[in-house]
Amino acid sequence: MTLHRIASGAAFALLLTAQPGLAGPCTQEIDQVQKQVDARIDAAAGAGRAGAESNAARLHREPTPASIAAAEQKLGEGKSEEAALAALGSARQADQAGDKAECDAALAVAKRALAQ
Repeated sequence: MTLHRIASGAAFALLLTAQPGLAGPCTQEIDQVQKQVDARIDAAAGAGRAGAESNAARLHREPTPASIAAAEQKLGEGKSEEAALAALGSARQADQAGDKAECDAALAVAKRALAQ
């Protein structure tokens, strides 16, 4: 009986891990563009100018993604990366729906944003 439970559990675990492997028509292209966006964000984060320290930072509060985005906007940074990330979100939705044409169009928008 115990061997049967172990085998059933292993089969169930295999099914759970196999599910994320199902890829849409342009998943690989999305991953490639995401890597480019990530590299650009990393490079910009290291090379950008520094902003003034906020009161929240002086109180030892951790920054939130929204506060970081607001600070970058004040410095005029991250606009093309934001556009590329928004387009990648659209590409992922189209990819999940199996719509290759829409996915390709969204990827083209992301690539144009990165080219700016």
